[in-house]
Amino acid sequence: MTDIAIVDYGMGNLRSVSKALEHVAPTASIVVTSDPAVVRQAGRVVVPGQGAMPNCMHELEIRGLRDVVLEAAASKPFLGICIGLQMLFEESEEGNIKGLNILPGKVLHFPASAMTTPDGQKLKVPHMGWNQVYQTMDHPLWNDIAEDARFYFVHSYFVETTDLASIAAQSNYPFPFTCAVAKDNIFAVQFHPEKSQVAGLTLLSNFAQWTPHFRNQAG
Repeated sequence: MTDIAIVDYGMGNLRSVSKALEHVAPTASIVVTSDPAVVRQAGRVVVPGQGAMPNCMHELEIRGLRDVVLEAAASKPFLGICIGLQMLFEESEEGNIKGLNILPGKVLHFPASAMTTPDGQKLKVPHMGWNQVYQTMDHPLWNDIAEDARFYFVHSYFVETTDLASIAAQSNYPFPFTCAVAKDNIFAVQFHPEKSQVAGLTLLSNFAQWTPHFRNQAG
């Protein structure tokens, strides 16, 4: 059985994610796959992503991966990265596309009218580079990571959720926005842990060892 399946739907920083996981979990069986059967039997699932949401959702559909991603998000340790976070929500302004509707909320574009620092400097979109991540909940994936550690971002859109209890971290650009969510067996981040040096590798290591508590479990 595969320990960790990285879902290949034709979009994503797959090699970097795979190499980072191999580094932190050297004894685990890790595969990059577009085969729904392999994803379905894996112990853990990672959905990375780069690019545009409409293309992402289209590729999930035509490759027969949508259903198995939904199953994984409901049944096993699940890590979403970048668009792998955004796809979990109801809809996105990017192409006015529907997401997987696993979590309540929308994916919004950084508004041009707000992209100014207090001293009047214009901020660029996409938001690209290192930024501090402020943890807003205790979670096993934050173990051994400083509460204001820096992670690497590349994105023009951010999530806005109505499920405030699921917000696991925020960052500022220039206003606070949700950059990580956690609910049951799901953990998803806007930043790229595979590009975030020690803090990112620690998060991936934590994921490789994480045993989430499911709501339907006793206790």
